[in-house]
Amino acid sequence: MDKENSRLSGLHKASDWCFAHPMTAVSIYIVVVSLFFLMFPRIDLWASSFFFYGASGFAAQDVPFLREVRHLGPFLVRIIAIVSVAVLLLKLLVPSRPPIMPLRQPVFLLSTLILGPGVLVNLVLKDNWGRPRPRSVEEFGGELPFQPVWKITDHCDGNCSFTSGEASAAMWLVSVAFLVPASWRKPVLAFILPLGLILSVNRVAFGGHFLSDTLLSWGLTLLLILAIYRLLYQKTPPLVSDQKLDEWFTIKGRKLQRLVRRLVIRFRKKLQTTFG
Repeated sequence: MDKENSRLSGLHKASDWCFAHPMTAVSIYIVVVSLFFLMFPRIDLWASSFFFYGASGFAAQDVPFLREVRHLGPFLVRIIAIVSVAVLLLKLLVPSRPPIMPLRQPVFLLSTLILGPGVLVNLVLKDNWGRPRPRSVEEFGGELPFQPVWKITDHCDGNCSFTSGEASAAMWLVSVAFLVPASWRKPVLAFILPLGLILSVNRVAFGGHFLSDTLLSWGLTLLLILAIYRLLYQKTPPLVSDQKLDEWFTIKGRKLQRLVRRLVIRFRKKLQTTFG
């Protein structure tokens, strides 16, 4: 009993430390996962083999329900991104009205989406590391050699296996939990975290990514989210405040209105000259 209590106490202390030092904790996670898969690279093949059925290949990708599930993550990402852009555009088009939400929120969501799944994962890693996808390697009926995590190769020209864009986008949904009221965070995470796990496992089941691709996508995306959150919300003073953003969009919105008025007046004059 004392050993069990001591173990539980140790777990509580470790979790408390992680919450107190989230960026350090996530950085350690990335290093540990990377070292593990570099030391035991064939764990990736072993994990993917559970979803490989010989002549049928990665049969999960042919299941209509699972294909529909795959689209749920990108759909939610698009909805959140569209709403965020709409909030900023509305402030720009109607600068005299207060924004419908603090403007740091859509800026936080859009910047983490662009820099995380967009730039870091898809432009930097997927297009330059050259890791073949599971369904393309020799062990699973493909023609390319298996490559361990973090190894830069020329076996894949673009949109490669390392890291997973969809796992990154699934983890990016966690950024919503940073912005909702504290009482909503547990329900939001209770929905997003299992969804992210399902979407990521789906990609492994489809032969689209190795296990390490998804695990490292989670860590890298979360680390970037934490970094931008610190700059926008925890840094004193923050990189930019709601008030400064409101003022900037108000100024730009009024300039846009004046420009539109001038263009309308010129267009009317041109019409009068042409048809008057």
